Amino acid sequence: MAEATEPLLSLRGLTRRFGGLTAVDNIDLDLAKGGLVSIIGPNGAGKTTLFNLVTGLDRPDAGTVNFEGQDITGLSPERLAARGIARTFQLGRVFGNLSVMDNVLIGAHTRLRAVKPAVPVIGPLLELGLALLRPASVKAEEERLREEVEAILARFGERLLPRIDQPAYSLSYANRRRVEIARALALKPRLLLLDEPTAGMNPSETAEMQALVAELKAGGLTILLIEHKLEMVMRLSDRVIVMDEGQKIAEGPGEEVRGDPKVIEAYLGHGLPGGAEQESAA
Repeated sequence: MAEATEPLLSLRGLTRRFGGLTAVDNIDLDLAKGGLVSIIGPNGAGKTTLFNLVTGLDRPDAGTVNFEGQDITGLSPERLAARGIARTFQLGRVFGNLSVMDNVLIGAHTRLRAVKPAVPVIGPLLELGLALLRPASVKAEEERLREEVEAILARFGERLLPRIDQPAYSLSYANRRRVEIARALALKPRLLLLDEPTAGMNPSETAEMQALVAELKAGGLTILLIEHKLEMVMRLSDRVIVMDEGQKIAEGPGEEVRGDPKVIEAYLGHGLPGGAEQESAA
């Protein structure tokens, strides 16, 4: 999908320092509604730190993050989730003792209405009471959300639905990553940040994930992607940004970026991967 003129997400001069190390150095980035931009680069390039700054897990030393025309720099992750920003992590994070269903339901927490009365001060107590008493409105909301979760899990074919009641700790690594993505989708995000969604997946699993991301993009979801399998990046991305040592060293269409001398130099000693099976561009 071609990107529109007005960006949904706009970063200007974003900078993060850790002592004498500048992990993210004066990064500008625009991502339009419905677009997919990929960020690639060697290990330690600052890609995940950039994600942390966008999603409120860390605060920048300089620069701004704008979402839907509003400055959201430094807002907490929960406030950003309420605005429709969801993410996954480089190292998958699931609640091991909860079922697949319950893990994904957690992603819908910002959309709860019946069980979360907007009442100052005593709101949490009322919420607890409603959860314990479970009146008809709460039961109806829970049933609707469970149906939504089943529809989300169906996107992953037979990978998750047959395991819907199983605890997450019993799943394979690839399935735990799928659960994390499903949980992010339960938020019904307007912006989805995926941090290496195919990490640890074999070629067939990678192809499935590529097809899912392509389907989400075709449905109009705006996606910021960190990925080390360049064949997937080239097929999915409207634009590719290359980072090295915290700086943006190249930006543009995939094939153009791939041949940039600065990019090739950044990957010296690794080799620039040419296919989905190679992973040296993490």
